[in-house]
Amino acid sequence: MEFKKAKIVELKEKFDAIINKEENENVEFWYARDLQNQLGYKRWENFIEAIKKAMQSCKNAGISVENHFREVTKMVQIGSGANRRLQDYMLTRYACYLIAQNGDSKKEEIAFAQSYFALQTRKQEIIEDRIKLMNRLEAREKLKESEKQLSKNIYERGVDDLGFARIRSKGDSALFGGLNTMQMKAKYGVKENRPLADFLPTLTIAAKNLATEMTNYNVTEKDMYGEENITGEHIDNNLSVRSMLNKRGIKPENLKPAEDLKKLERRVKTESKKMASNKLPQGK
Repeated sequence: MEFKKAKIVELKEKFDAIINKEENENVEFWYARDLQNQLGYKRWENFIEAIKKAMQSCKNAGISVENHFREVTKMVQIGSGANRRLQDYMLTRYACYLIAQNGDSKKEEIAFAQSYFALQTRKQEIIEDRIKLMNRLEAREKLKESEKQLSKNIYERGVDDLGFARIRSKGDSALFGGLNTMQMKAKYGVKENRPLADFLPTLTIAAKNLATEMTNYNVTEKDMYGEENITGEHIDNNLSVRSMLNKRGIKPENLKPAEDLKKLERRVKTESKKMASNKLPQGK
């Protein structure tokens, strides 16, 4: 999901506005009822299910649920002027992060929250950078799935693992202006045993994914068999994607390599562990 800078500023201001602080203990926390609105949930009954999933994720990680989720009761005034008790939760940053992780990332509020709560800082430019990194990680996962499906499809059509590697490399050669997979690895300084896609920018990953999905579709629809036929199909699809990019002044082989996605994944795990160390204030 692509975010415009103005949208990031708008969402950041909304999430900043619902922070609560326990000054004596220098602890930040959020109330679930406030978070519900910002995450785009209209009904509490639906949001409480997201909270329960997040609590289970916390427990599965071996982290004390009580340190991050605390049920509280609020007194609210209803239309008649009378007061009634309302269920709520106090949540740490880590709890909010888990709730966002268990939400629908197609919703822009959820996608934003996943990065907002993952970071110890709330600086806009850092949130923006992380959203871009997570978009790249998401694109990489989509490419993995489409390549896995292609491997399965062509295996059933007479192509083994070595044949799949040759097809993919020739597709890369078509996309990268004549440079095959190994040549692109050498250009980017990627070790032979590492996937090239782990070092590609988001745009190139998306381009490879589009070409692969086109090949998947046509192999099935045209009932194609054999390495030669499928290779030609994959080359044509990569050439088509390259032509589209070239019309916009983009040559994939000239784009700079991106950060190693394995390092990114390790950083995401480290951020999660740091968040889990911050507990709810006592006596609230």
